[in-house]
Amino acid sequence: MTKCILIVDDEEDIRSITKMALEMGTDWTILTASSGLEALEVAATNRPDTILLDMMMPGMDGRATLKQLKANAATQLIPVIMVTAKAQPNNLSGLEDLEVAAVLAKPFRPLKLAGEIITILGWS
Repeated sequence: MTKCILIVDDEEDIRSITKMALEMGTDWTILTASSGLEALEVAATNRPDTILLDMMMPGMDGRATLKQLKANAATQLIPVIMVTAKAQPNNLSGLEDLEVAAVLAKPFRPLKLAGEIITILGWS
């Protein structure tokens, strides 16, 4: 069964590399969004199986986007994996109560990302 993944990152090169790596290693459908607002629309419309959400974005950052996703009945059950270059404990405070599936540090290894997602979410 194919999965659908939404990649949310304001940096085009990160979105492209991540999308390419996941497409090469899986049969998943990969969607992208360049902002928190776009992510809310894409997630509500497409109901992906998981969302890779960049924490630091201009405008609506990852934390605000996550809160909106969890507040919407259409998207609240979608597992969210936060992706951040600042994976320090003080930068992650406030996420515990928002039901984040995991936090991945940037830079990550694109070719190992699919395996990490499968492990995190318990997909077989």
